[in-house]
Amino acid sequence: MGASSTISADGRTQRSERSRSAIVQALLELIGEGTFTPTAQQVAERADVGVRTVFRHFSDMDTLFATMNEQLTRRVEPLFVDEVQTGPLEARVDAFVDRRLEIFGTIAPYLRSSVSQRWRSEFLRKEHERTVRILRQDLRRWLPELEQRPPEVADALELILSFEGLLRLRFDQRLGPRRIAAVLRRSVLALLGSGGADD
Repeated sequence: MGASSTISADGRTQRSERSRSAIVQALLELIGEGTFTPTAQQVAERADVGVRTVFRHFSDMDTLFATMNEQLTRRVEPLFVDEVQTGPLEARVDAFVDRRLEIFGTIAPYLRSSVSQRWRSEFLRKEHERTVRILRQDLRRWLPELEQRPPEVADALELILSFEGLLRLRFDQRLGPRRIAAVLRRSVLALLGSGGADD
């Protein structure tokens, strides 16, 4: 292969990578702006490509969502702890609530999109199951006291601290971040049998 052919091939590869990146970015932007069930046509228009180009890079919308999810996962993975946390309970609860709300704030629009589309997407259903497992593990690393509590205490905390619970507090009950943090802190401490009264 001559030098000109190599340069031409490299150019095509770079254009293809740019198109693929633009498509993923378009999906991120649409959902972030509140279009929770974007169509391939909407994604294509935002990315300034044809619909055929979308499906040349991604076999279906599930594959596109999976690629977008990889980017979101890289953003939030560092916010989950990978070992059991120690220190005073109330300090850990405060840090845990802050961390959970930071994760939620990063991915809230994408969670709302997932909830609205999970019924028709095998990928989103499996991703939801994986997320539940991650959140359960994270909860127990922050609150090892749960090992000495009745199992229903952990069940209740999983519900309260789930992303679905946070969506309810934020968008249905219309609570702001400080109020949500206070609700979560009081709930965790009350269920663990600690005081939890605000100063």
